[in-house]
Amino acid sequence: MSQDLTAAADQLLTEALEASGARDPRDYYRERLKELKDIAPEKYDEAIEYYRDRLVPLVASGETEPLIAWTEYGIFLAESLMQGKTVSIDQDGLAHPYKPAASSGKLILHLPQSGAGGRAVLVGLPNELSPAQKATYDVLVSGRHRSSG
Repeated sequence: MSQDLTAAADQLLTEALEASGARDPRDYYRERLKELKDIAPEKYDEAIEYYRDRLVPLVASGETEPLIAWTEYGIFLAESLMQGKTVSIDQDGLAHPYKPAASSGKLILHLPQSGAGGRAVLVGLPNELSPAQKATYDVLVSGRHRSSG
């Protein structure tokens, strides 16, 4: 992977973030990578390979909208951490199966498989959380039983 390819992918992501007002997911994806490195080094290696060989070339080529490509990477990271399903949470707090084109403005979570326990993994955040999305985040991701806002 060349630096030019990485720079092109970064530029396209930056433009997409500015145009949409979406939050940059890279910080919380780095946290997921740190978790993987600690608990499953082989899955960490796979995640780095995905980034290098799949994500960056796909975004840099312009074949896929950058935010969708990055969200798919976030789902890959979440699935590497735990089995489960990815859902999008709408403004009213209702969960729907994740669909790439319909995820704008929605909270995207990867929920643990039934009976597996554990907390949901954050995949994507809208620029602003509705009260229902905030409550969902507080309970499923943070583990709080009282809303912080």
